[in-house]
Amino acid sequence: MNEKQDNLIVVLDIGSAWTRVLAADLNEGALRYRGHGVVESAGMRKGLISDLGPAAKAVKAANERAEWVARVNIDECVVGVGGPHIRGINTNGGFDLGNRMREIVREDVRVAVERARAVERPPDREILHLLPRQFILDDQPGIFDPVGMVGARLEVDLHIVTCSGSALQSTVTCANRAGLEVSEAVLESIAAAEATLSADERELGVCLLNIGAHSSDLAVFFEGAVAHTASVPVGGSHFTNDLAVVLQMPVAQAEDLKRQYGHCVVTAVPQEAEIEIANPQPQRIALRTIAEILEPRARELMYFVKESLRQGGVVDALGAGCVLTGGGAMLPGMLDVTESQLRVPARTGMPVRLSNMPGELANPSFSTPIGMLLYAHRTRVTRAAESNGLRSKLRAIFAASF
Repeated sequence: MNEKQDNLIVVLDIGSAWTRVLAADLNEGALRYRGHGVVESAGMRKGLISDLGPAAKAVKAANERAEWVARVNIDECVVGVGGPHIRGINTNGGFDLGNRMREIVREDVRVAVERARAVERPPDREILHLLPRQFILDDQPGIFDPVGMVGARLEVDLHIVTCSGSALQSTVTCANRAGLEVSEAVLESIAAAEATLSADERELGVCLLNIGAHSSDLAVFFEGAVAHTASVPVGGSHFTNDLAVVLQMPVAQAEDLKRQYGHCVVTAVPQEAEIEIANPQPQRIALRTIAEILEPRARELMYFVKESLRQGGVVDALGAGCVLTGGGAMLPGMLDVTESQLRVPARTGMPVRLSNMPGELANPSFSTPIGMLLYAHRTRVTRAAESNGLRSKLRAIFAASF
């Protein structure tokens, strides 16, 4: 196995159902797939880590598989964060630049963001992301980057994503126990958006709904910026459990039944269609019976989504509709329920393909880890550009002093 590579980016997605490690490297400025590992999650309950031991073993197993495929040692990663503890709030802050107009510098932007983030929050909440929606310079809104402009007062509309401090620490500790150092944490719905949304959709207004096993995370973009983030307490496992309870069968069998014959719209299923299952004795079940169980849960999911959009004040800001991704997005009929409940167009979000990426990763269940790679790459490039810009300014100052 080769030594650690500086251009390697590795992400860790600890989901309720599956734990995924995905590795890529930079090849001529573009991401190239190197390897991945997927194992069944352990030590999870309701979307959160409940037992560190089994969870860490699952992470270690997934990482070892990724190392074997990538032929490289992996000891650092970016982790995804999601689940029912996610909260997003919008706030505003700013300051006067002085008695006279002057040029805006990067430090002014930092001060404005610090003023905007100074909102009260419970002691157990951690800030995950500070996402500027727009800057306002002397009452002129809609500014993306004010650096270099001239004005007397700078303000910022800021979206703050917070998470449970204990949940975040459990994720970091789990990775550490598996031998991985965590370099960064990213909200899973924002990561999934990186892999599935177009620039036009972000500008017109779109809701990205990442349907996981125990919860579904959403992120709304409007005019190119994040306007709302939240999580709703319904995921793919709820559909499976409904089938298991009503049809009185094991959860594993219900999951197979959902994947093979499930549909969220009763009227879309032929009335005479039947299948035979062993439960434990052979019996025949009408496919409409399965749909009659799944459709109410799908409508409940979209009810929670609509309520979240209403609370966030963005229910009328979805000019480009709703994009469904994650494993739960592949359930037939889900797009129809989304369109009927939210009254907007809907599509399935497929992740962009990385160079050399195997075909098995080109499905919605891998949108989050692929998006995490894209997010980590973009932030790395941005930081490098800012660092190079600062070094250039320092060199200019140093040269001018002699």
